[in-house]
Amino acid sequence: MSYSEDNKRPTPEELLARLHRDERQAGRGRLKLFLGFAAGVGKTYEMLNEANRRKGERGQDVVIGYVVTHGRKDTEGQIGDLEIIPRKQVEYKGSAFEEMDTAAIIGRKPQWVVVDELAHTNVPGGAHAKRYEDVLDILAAGINVLSAMNVQHLESLNDTIQQITGVKVRETVPDWVLGEAGEIVSIDITPRALIHRLERGDVYPKEKVPQALANFFSEGNLCALREIALREVAGEVDRSVQIYREEHDVTEPWRTQEKIMICISPDQPSDRLLRRGWRIARRLRADLVAVYVASETITPRQQQILDADFALASSLSIRMEQVTSRDIAHTLAEYARSHQVTEIIIGHSGRTAWQEFLMGSIINKLIRLVRGIDVLVVANKL
Repeated sequence: MSYSEDNKRPTPEELLARLHRDERQAGRGRLKLFLGFAAGVGKTYEMLNEANRRKGERGQDVVIGYVVTHGRKDTEGQIGDLEIIPRKQVEYKGSAFEEMDTAAIIGRKPQWVVVDELAHTNVPGGAHAKRYEDVLDILAAGINVLSAMNVQHLESLNDTIQQITGVKVRETVPDWVLGEAGEIVSIDITPRALIHRLERGDVYPKEKVPQALANFFSEGNLCALREIALREVAGEVDRSVQIYREEHDVTEPWRTQEKIMICISPDQPSDRLLRRGWRIARRLRADLVAVYVASETITPRQQQILDADFALASSLSIRMEQVTSRDIAHTLAEYARSHQVTEIIIGHSGRTAWQEFLMGSIINKLIRLVRGIDVLVVANKL
């Protein structure tokens, strides 16, 4: 159960988001993240382009902490006259490696620092195992960071990416790191345009292109990765909107995305509601949820109706929520408001006229409580 009318305390995620905002207000640096769906889309190019604009047009103090151009001439040209913080030399198993010098960056204390490849794993022996941890130290020192990564490096997507591409991504970043970003820029091109870049040798040396196109960079893989990246950015936008609404006490629904709620009742089958809701949601590309308010002990017949409705919802991939409350209309209205529902689908009441006289009409009460939200009342079967 994800919602209760008796439990309106902030979730741990909401508390963490508020803590992060408080820290930024207390002098913490800002993180701007350039997110792509594959190598070669132009993340590093755009990141360096912004760094140059900040320095040249705004007169800000911008340095490069770590950048990898992979020999791409256009990207190398974007470095321009930006100051580069020398990398530190790290010895490991008899070999020398170069890593970002986090201490030198903090000591230099620029306004902005460019840090490429956020998911990078550091050579063992340093203060942190992962580069994103170094970035957190830089942010804590009050320095703003421009950084970049691809969506396949998100930890929660690791299995999905392997299933789609057949490639196990070894370097990952916890998903909560995206929440640290005050701004996320989606670097997006079409899969076909990226393939053309590959074929021209703009991404990898030409001798490696056929193998890349036959494996990770097949058009199908790129289409799927692009969709995942766009959905991830859309999710971050939704969270930003929700934070703004909470901070400004906005309770009316904003129709930035259609969200449909189906009201399930044990008094009569809800199969027509579920199918109607599924068709509407598919047409509008809307989020869809079915909500059942358990208000009293139910009979075996009512349980049988609910079981059938839950089974149908599962077969249609409709998310189900169950809430316990004696005030059905109020609880449905509160759920709709708190989850930014834009349309409610409910069936004609199964109560008799005498029951409605004694207890009132759930539908009429719900309509009064959700002004601003559309309510569709679906007729019962004949």
